Amino acid sequence: MANHSSSHYPDIGQLGEDLVTEYLKSQGWIILQRRWRCPWGEIDIIAESGKILVFVEVKTRSSGSWDSGGKLAIATRKQAKLRQTAEIFLAENCEKSDYPCQFDVAIVHCRPSSRKNLKIQYIHTKLPTLLTEGYELVLQEYIAAAF
Repeated sequence: MANHSSSHYPDIGQLGEDLVTEYLKSQGWIILQRRWRCPWGEIDIIAESGKILVFVEVKTRSSGSWDSGGKLAIATRKQAKLRQTAEIFLAENCEKSDYPCQFDVAIVHCRPSSRKNLKIQYIHTKLPTLLTEGYELVLQEYIAAAF
C-alpha cells in the first residue's frame, strides 16, 4: 500500500485497530488502552475480560504483502519487545499485575473499495468488516494466545 503523507488519506493501521476493537467489544472484552506507548514500544490494544488481560498486536495488510499477510511480522524480536512493553504497562498498573496475560495477534486484510461514503460502517458477519471511503477492511484471522 502506498504511504501517503497527506491527511486526506486514512490511517489504515488505525482503521484496522478500530475494526479489532469493535470485534473485541462484541466478544465482551473491555478496552483499557489503544496505542499504549512507553520507551520500549507500543501495544495496539490492551483489553480485559474478567481478570484476564490481553495485549493485541494488529497487523493490517493489503494483498501481496511480503510478510504472509502480517504473520511473519511477529518474529521473536517483536514478541520480546511486546512482552517488555507489557511488563511496563503492568508495573504502571499494579492493580492488574496479578492478572493472567495473553498475547493475541489480529490479521486484518485491507483492499480498495468503490464505496464513496465518509461514514465508517461496521458489519458483523462471519468475518467482521469495516467499510469506509475507498477501503474495505476484514478481520481475516484472530489468533488468541499467539505467543
